[in-house]
Amino acid sequence: MNNPHATDCAIDPTALASALNSWFGEHGRDLLWRHPDTSAWGILVSEVMSQQTPVKRVEPLWQAWMQKWPTPADLATAPKADVLRLWANLGYPRRALRLQECAQACVENHDGEVPATVAELEALPGVGSYTARAVAAFAFGQAVPVVDTNVRRVYRRLVEGEFLQGPVRARDLWDMASLLPYVDEDPSLARRQTRHQTASPLPWGDPSQREAANVLCASLMELGALVCTAANPACDSCPVESQCQWVARGKPAPTAEENAAAKGRVQKFAGTDRQVRGKIMAAVRGVDTVTSADIALVWEDKIQLERCLNSLLVDGLVEAEGSGKAKTFRLPR
Repeated sequence: MNNPHATDCAIDPTALASALNSWFGEHGRDLLWRHPDTSAWGILVSEVMSQQTPVKRVEPLWQAWMQKWPTPADLATAPKADVLRLWANLGYPRRALRLQECAQACVENHDGEVPATVAELEALPGVGSYTARAVAAFAFGQAVPVVDTNVRRVYRRLVEGEFLQGPVRARDLWDMASLLPYVDEDPSLARRQTRHQTASPLPWGDPSQREAANVLCASLMELGALVCTAANPACDSCPVESQCQWVARGKPAPTAEENAAAKGRVQKFAGTDRQVRGKIMAAVRGVDTVTSADIALVWEDKIQLERCLNSLLVDGLVEAEGSGKAKTFRLPR
């Protein structure tokens, strides 16, 4: 079945896959979880850890995590305190507990294995649209659209001729699918087809291009990470520069309004509740228990400190015992 969306995109998916996949084979990073013996669980862990976290920070922790908990069953029964301590300062520690809940769901509902379909993956705790499709693609070889920040930016430049990636859009998955020479069944694409009364059913495209489409998902992400970067794209090193609409338009700079909107989407860190929560977690991780007096030393703004401590208690990342000056805090057990 032909790709019904291909007429909206001037890029030839087969030619794109050929050029980008060849480049990826030569220049793609040798990440630990890209090794052929990596399990689906290892890939799922890598995707959760890599959310909003640089790969260089993820690799050593991923390796330690997989050595300690190489299967979902191993993590499912681990003490929460151990899980949070090993997560250390990777950031967004709720991801660690959600990953453990995900492991428990794999044990309870999938015989201890990571499920293979997008629908089943999306049903796991803490697994969203991106992670489900990344695991389906990179662990199980499926040709489904995988859209992260890098892919969104590449698409905007390559197809739409815009420098900035812009906000997340409901059509992002559909746009990515238009670049693939073959697309497997995908529940989100199927729902969009129903809403828009698109006649062509999934899967679509040339079945002989399934593997190329699968590899293209990783190639596009890698292009955005290494070449088509946010601030300084290395167009001279881009294997698809000749097809890029932004280059064809003369590489126009974003307008002042577009720059202002983009800056408004950038999350600052210094002075935020996220920074304060991180400092509290660091204090609690270091010892068995900390006192209220210890917590008071973490941050000068006591109102913000109290708010962040309460949010950690609500999130189940910290537990409290006692009351008043005798109150102590610890990691959950």
